[in-house]
Amino acid sequence: MDVSIQSIALATVLAVLTTLAWRVVNWVWLRPKRLERLLRQQGLSGKPYTFLFGDLKEDLRLLKEAKSKPIALSDDVKPRLLPFVCQSFQTYGKDSFMWLGPTPRVNITNPGQLKEIFSRIYDYRQANFSPLVKLLFCGLPFRNGEKWAQHRKIISPAFHMEKLKLMSPAFYSSCTEMVDRWEKLVSIDISCEVDVWVDLHNLTCDVISRTAFGSYYEEGVRIFKLQEEQALLANKAL
Repeated sequence: MDVSIQSIALATVLAVLTTLAWRVVNWVWLRPKRLERLLRQQGLSGKPYTFLFGDLKEDLRLLKEAKSKPIALSDDVKPRLLPFVCQSFQTYGKDSFMWLGPTPRVNITNPGQLKEIFSRIYDYRQANFSPLVKLLFCGLPFRNGEKWAQHRKIISPAFHMEKLKLMSPAFYSSCTEMVDRWEKLVSIDISCEVDVWVDLHNLTCDVISRTAFGSYYEEGVRIFKLQEEQALLANKAL
């Protein structure tokens, strides 16, 4: 009796381990290679899948290399922000794919195809995000199906041309205040270097505050700072 119980237990453990091993192998190798073959059959090009990491290492290397070089005002900003995507477009064309780990990402630039994707919300679903991402970011890009359609219906009126025209005074006021601050830093006899990133970030927050909530950025600075800290902590956790 003891022998049969031990045999059953051993067989169960072996079955569980075999199942887990199969799932891991399928996740890190078999499924990506199968998807790669299907994508190539549809006329898409891209780098061959690299075990587990895909193109992440190359993407990080190119990004680090791009940020280490100076950039002039007349330079194209795309190779600095998305160096791997630009390299992929040059090598494989705009109809291409890249690998985020074992998951392929298809680059789509054709307006007709994009329109089809956004109109078939049940066929083209968002990727599965971690619970932490879902907790922190719950906007339209992170929704699927009925929730996506509901949120799209709610926010669409805010982006109608007539509504945007009514927001022009708020845009003008925020931009004017920012330019005025820059003019105070620079006089006829004195020149200085201005880090515009901070002001542009504040400009975005100020415009959102004025148009969406009817308040000023200075009044909601504590909330925006807490959101920034939350995003930084989430980024470290991920």
